[in-house]
Amino acid sequence: MKKILVLGTGCAACEKLAKLVERAADELELPIDFEKVGDLDRILSFDVPGTPALVVDGQVRLVGRVPPIAELKRLMLAD
Repeated sequence: MKKILVLGTGCAACEKLAKLVERAADELELPIDFEKVGDLDRILSFDVPGTPALVVDGQVRLVGRVPPIAELKRLMLAD
């Protein structure tokens, strides 16, 4: 099971990325442990320069934008 975090303080882009993650997981039939992280200290612990950010299994995979769903699926599946 993939552990996926969306880092963001609740902006529209952060919410959109969170919804796309859930949609991508459903379409891929990929079981995920998903969490939206809004706590600023926790976000800063990932050393990202902006939000939204996508973290897959502890690795930051995307920062500062909402990708097309096909790209998001690739990022979620990458090892």
